[in-house]
Amino acid sequence: MRKMHFATMLIVLCVVVSALGPISGVSAEEKSKDSGSKIAAVDLAPGARSAILMDANTGTVIYEKNSHDKLPPASITKIMTMLLTVEALDEGRLQLTDKVRASEYAASMGGSQIFLEPGEEMTVDEMLKGIAMASGNDASVAMAEKIAGSESAFVDLMNQKVEELGLKDTHFANCNGLPAENHYSSAHDIAVMSQELLKHERIIKYTGSYQDYLRKDSTKPFWLVNTNKLVRFYTGADGLKTGYTAEAKFCLSATAARDGLRAVAVVLGEPNTKTRNSEVSGMFDYLFSQYKVHTIHKVGDTIGTLKIEKGVKSELPLTAKETYSVLLKKGVTQEGIRNQVVLPENVKAPVAAGQTVGKLVVYQGTNVLKEYELKAGEDVPKAGWWKLFKRTAGSLFTID
Repeated sequence: MRKMHFATMLIVLCVVVSALGPISGVSAEEKSKDSGSKIAAVDLAPGARSAILMDANTGTVIYEKNSHDKLPPASITKIMTMLLTVEALDEGRLQLTDKVRASEYAASMGGSQIFLEPGEEMTVDEMLKGIAMASGNDASVAMAEKIAGSESAFVDLMNQKVEELGLKDTHFANCNGLPAENHYSSAHDIAVMSQELLKHERIIKYTGSYQDYLRKDSTKPFWLVNTNKLVRFYTGADGLKTGYTAEAKFCLSATAARDGLRAVAVVLGEPNTKTRNSEVSGMFDYLFSQYKVHTIHKVGDTIGTLKIEKGVKSELPLTAKETYSVLLKKGVTQEGIRNQVVLPENVKAPVAAGQTVGKLVVYQGTNVLKEYELKAGEDVPKAGWWKLFKRTAGSLFTID
C-alpha cells in the first residue's frame, strides 16, 4: 500500500515540475552545453528589448536576447544605406569626388538632417559624413537617388541585399529609418549587416570620426558631431550607427576593436541613451575580457591547390582572401585545433573568380568550430583543343 502511495506522489510531482517548465536556476550557458553554444550566461543588456553581441571576424554569437524579434530599426536602417554606397565605391560605380544633387524631395526630409537645400550639391564624401555622423535623413535620400535614380528603386536594392545576405527578419520601406509601414529588422540581422559593412574598411573613416564640418569654407558652415558618443568615450570604438524614434526607442549598432578582436553589439528598444551606451560598453567589456582570437590563416597564405579539368591552367593555388580564425574562451586550451581543406578531386573549366570551390573546416578534436568557403581568386577559361592536345601529348612522353 505504501509503495502505491509513494508511486502516486512521484507521478504528481513529475506533472507539477513539467507544468512549471525549466528550473529558473539553470543558466543559459548550462542549457546550451550540448549544442556547444558560447552564449553568455549573464544578461548583458537588461534594459534592451532585443540585443546581440557578436565577434565580427568569425560571426560567433557571444550573447543574444530576443535577437530575432522584428522591430522598428529607426536610423540603424542607414547601415544598409551605407553598405550599398561603399559597395558602389569599391566597384567603381561611384567616386568620392562625385557630386550629389539634393532633390526637393530629399531636402524635405524631417528628423535628423544636414539641412540640404533643394538643388544643393555635395560630394559623395560629404554625404557619407552627413549620413554616418549626423544621421542625415536628407543625405540618405540624396545618396539613394544618386545610386538608383529614386528612393523606391534604392529600397528595392536594399531588400535584394537582404535576400543575398540570407536575412529573414528584415524588410525595408525607406532608406533612412523614418517610421513607415512594413519597415522592420532584428538585432541579429542588423549585426550581420554591420559585419558586412565592416568588410569595407573605408567606412571606419566616417563612423569612427567624432567631429567634422560640412560647408566649412562657406558662409554657413555645419558642425558635425557624431551621434554615437562611444567613439569618443570607449577605447577602440569606431562605429557604427545610432537610431531613435518614439516607436523604436533608443537603438545602437556599435563596433569596437581591441587585441585583434572586433566586436559588434546591437541593442534595440533601450529606454534612454545613458542605458544604451552603458549596456553596449558592458557587452564590449565582456567580449574583450573573456575571449581571444586564434588565427588559422592570414590574408595571402596559400592554403591549397585546386585541380582544374580542361582549363587553360591545370591547377589554381588557393590563397586566403581574409583572415581565417576562431574565437576561443580565455583559459581554454588550444590543443586539438586543426583545419582541413575540403576540395573536389577536380573542377571542370571554366572557373570564375569568386566562385566557391571548396571549404576550410576548423576542428577542435572532433567538433567543428567554424567553416569558411574557399573561392577561386581568378578566372580560369576553358582551354582550346590544341592546348589540350599538347598537354595530353606532353604527358605521354613524360618520364617519372
